[in-house]
Amino acid sequence: MFGIGPLELVVIAIVAVVVFGPDRLPEFARTAGRLLRQVRQMVSNAQNDLRNELGPEFADLELQDLNPKNFVRKHLLEGSDDLDDEKPTSTPDFMDSSPDRLPAGQKAPFDPEST
Repeated sequence: MFGIGPLELVVIAIVAVVVFGPDRLPEFARTAGRLLRQVRQMVSNAQNDLRNELGPEFADLELQDLNPKNFVRKHLLEGSDDLDDEKPTSTPDFMDSSPDRLPAGQKAPFDPEST
């Protein structure tokens, strides 16, 4: 959580007790909890509004997918399983042996005026 370890949390709690006092600390904790709940609700509402405005095609939109690292990982590195199963049934046209091919060792024709 925010890179804060257990020792740091204990230090923060001790400082909070010293600064605010044990009498006002529960009030501040309730206020902080209420604020956090409101922020989460606002984020949830913003996500729902975004999904509604984009339409039904984006109903499963996750904001984490918009992060460039996650986008690359999802669309490029995690290949589609159905593409892996497809094997070519015949050789492509450009791999067919045709009479237009040069014999091995012969240089390709070159036109110096074309460049």
